[in-house]
Amino acid sequence: MHDPAAPQLPGTLAPVRAGSATALDALAREITACRACPRLVAWREEAAANPPARFRGEEYWARPVPGWGDPAARIVLVGLAPAAHGGNRTGRVFTGDRSGDFLFAALHRAGLANQPTSTRTGDGLDLRDVYVTAAVRCAPPANAPIPEERDRCAPFLHRELALLRHARVIVGLGAFGWAAALRAIEATDGRLPRPLPRFGHAAEATVGPYTLLGTFHPSQQNTFTGRLTAAMADAVLARAIQLATAEFG
Repeated sequence: MHDPAAPQLPGTLAPVRAGSATALDALAREITACRACPRLVAWREEAAANPPARFRGEEYWARPVPGWGDPAARIVLVGLAPAAHGGNRTGRVFTGDRSGDFLFAALHRAGLANQPTSTRTGDGLDLRDVYVTAAVRCAPPANAPIPEERDRCAPFLHRELALLRHARVIVGLGAFGWAAALRAIEATDGRLPRPLPRFGHAAEATVGPYTLLGTFHPSQQNTFTGRLTAAMADAVLARAIQLATAEFG
């Protein structure tokens, strides 16, 4: 979580250690205990039991992965799901895989993280004014949850967003994250514009009390092919910071 001694971004709110932070911790415990989707439970445990050679001998988390970051965050990033040998191994969202390597390096360049790497819990990483989460909390086969699994998991994101009381900007990492963010906003705010805003890289829409931004997902498929570059990610995060801090002039 957020380190009160860490340097603050301009206009950054004071860290919240009571109320919403305590509730987020309780929600995280509830998430990690979930076994509601038999297919996902079986897959996350199979991945842990049969790791690739590079991770052989490591103890896997092999449970649902809660969101993580600054409880006073004004920027919320919403991804798809943990990777079988990333978050499912390390226990932290977007941690231990190439997508996370790209994402946390970008957060560091933007001043939202104190270091460019995220390897596992307890590695010294601190997030400032940003919270990172996912639409689905267990690693799905082929990185593709089915609609029933998506819908069963959705209330966790809805409740996280309601507890992130300072959130002003939501960044959908890929079309799946964008759509999950829209559903979460509808669940917490009750209103969506019609027609629904369409996903695209650098797409921007005002949805209820939030600004929703889109970016291509930082998957290897996108970053290795150049569909998503560091400069593109930096521009979206810069816009998120600009929007989140606009009230301070």
